[in-house]
Amino acid sequence: MSRKLPEKWQSSIQAVKAVQVAFDMDEKIQLAIRTQALHAGLSPSDQIRDILGLPTNKRPKRPRLTVSLGQDDYQILALKYGLSPEQQLEIKRKLMDDLILHVTQNNNN
Repeated sequence: MSRKLPEKWQSSIQAVKAVQVAFDMDEKIQLAIRTQALHAGLSPSDQIRDILGLPTNKRPKRPRLTVSLGQDDYQILALKYGLSPEQQLEIKRKLMDDLILHVTQNNNN
């Protein structure tokens, strides 16, 4: 008995079949590719695909920064901000404020 995948999952079939290839290269080469990607508004992966002449996803991506936070991190940040570790949304707001402050202070020096 085979079940057909829902329509919204059909486009994911190809992505599931893809194999990620990692490159262990000199740090200067990695930094150069990452810098080129940043200036081109691409992910490092898309920059590599562009360099290799492969198609890239032309859909605009929402640029965002990410960081993984565990329970211990939330404990530390809650103390820093005078919040409860369960107030994760408020902690996130404080983190964003800190990041913005960091960039504005460092760009003015």
